[in-house]
Amino acid sequence: MTTPQQPPFPPHDPRRGAGTGHGDGRESGPASPGAHGTGAGGHGHSHAHSHGPAAPVSRHLRKVIAAVLIPFAAAVLVGLAVLWPGGAPPHERTGVGFDRQTQQGTVTKVVELSCQSVNASGVPPTGDTSTAEGSSAVQQANGECKRATIRVDSGKDKGRTFDEIVQPDQSRQLSEGQKVVVAYEPSAPEDLQYSVTDINRRVPMALLAGIFALAVVVVGRLRGLMALISLAVSFLLLNFFILPAILQGSNPLLVAVIGSSAIMLIALYLCHGLSARTSVAVLGTLISLVLIGVLGSLFIDWAALTGNTDDNTGLIHGLYPTIDMSGLLLAGVIIGSLGVLDDVTVTQTSAVWELHEANPTLGRRGLYRAGIRIGRDHIASVVNTLVLAYAGAALPLLLLFSIAQSGVGTVANSELVAEEIVRTLVGSIGLVASVPVTTALAALVVSADRPADRPAAQPTGAAPARGGRGRRRKR
Repeated sequence: MTTPQQPPFPPHDPRRGAGTGHGDGRESGPASPGAHGTGAGGHGHSHAHSHGPAAPVSRHLRKVIAAVLIPFAAAVLVGLAVLWPGGAPPHERTGVGFDRQTQQGTVTKVVELSCQSVNASGVPPTGDTSTAEGSSAVQQANGECKRATIRVDSGKDKGRTFDEIVQPDQSRQLSEGQKVVVAYEPSAPEDLQYSVTDINRRVPMALLAGIFALAVVVVGRLRGLMALISLAVSFLLLNFFILPAILQGSNPLLVAVIGSSAIMLIALYLCHGLSARTSVAVLGTLISLVLIGVLGSLFIDWAALTGNTDDNTGLIHGLYPTIDMSGLLLAGVIIGSLGVLDDVTVTQTSAVWELHEANPTLGRRGLYRAGIRIGRDHIASVVNTLVLAYAGAALPLLLLFSIAQSGVGTVANSELVAEEIVRTLVGSIGLVASVPVTTALAALVVSADRPADRPAAQPTGAAPARGGRGRRRKR
């Protein structure tokens, strides 16, 4: 009865194909002559190792996953269409901070001169250098200043030059040939319309980005290229949907949820392929994002965090008073947590899949226990990474509080620090929760087709041959 199966699948050891790694079975026969003692538990998974990391699952379970994710993806598309902005709404430039007209410029000449000759109208120094103001006054009076000549390289005044005095205690010093960014204020007197506002860092930034992209492609190859494409799509959605939609007055939380969901779907499926394994990672990420949104909303309201804590947020609120700043804070928490969540959920799902590949006889409980042991190490490293990332970003602020010798309770109670604490803890809770949630989902999915395959594996060697061919068709 097994004769028709012999040419493509030799009857000796198709059930031990998992140990050889060859889906066609051509090398499995000689490798394991005693394979018949493995039992029925290994029959349905005889060719699982031959089809890469995306182990197949039952068709019924794939339908269940699709029934959840397809409506979700459709809802995200509808949300994008409804909330899609036509661009950021216009406003009158304030000339403050980033809200200024800027042009490109070049430092053409730098001349050293006495600070007394350019600070003649300043307050005479007292000689007291015990304070920052006194030390600065002494340096400006007795030190050597610089007069830099800057040429405007873009805009309607291209070719125009102006001078700027650089004080000796100024943190940004200028040198000849340096590229700079100049601010333009048309309402100011003609000789004061232009001023240097920053250094032009486009070349080193572009070079660093190129090195990063090259490293990702060289190491990650096609998957690395897909990761770069998904990164570009994420930036496009951020710049053309999330930010303009918030500026137009849409609910920041709703915009963040829809934008983050779109980024999640595109990034995960583009980088990891359209498979049940990726779908499990998407579901785990989605559940964790919901938890982060609920906790963030609860504690931001409870702690009375306004989201308006510095000059930048104050400027935004002044230009667009209709923006819900606390909602903007919550949106930042969700978007900031998304990148780390993707890493956790994909890693946990892959770990469970690989555990199943290594030992197909493991049930869902065994897979979950093994996966959660891996997840505990992941939790420890990721939470530490997230906390240190926020601490590193807020290091100048923490240093300022340290200089002021404020108590820990006083520092933590200030809104500026409380925002970072809530952001860190809410995001960390979501990350911790994503490990058991994703591991449980992956264990359920990867083991769900075992009972269905076992009866088909009982009759002789024909069933494994059919199972092998069926598995090659599944994703």
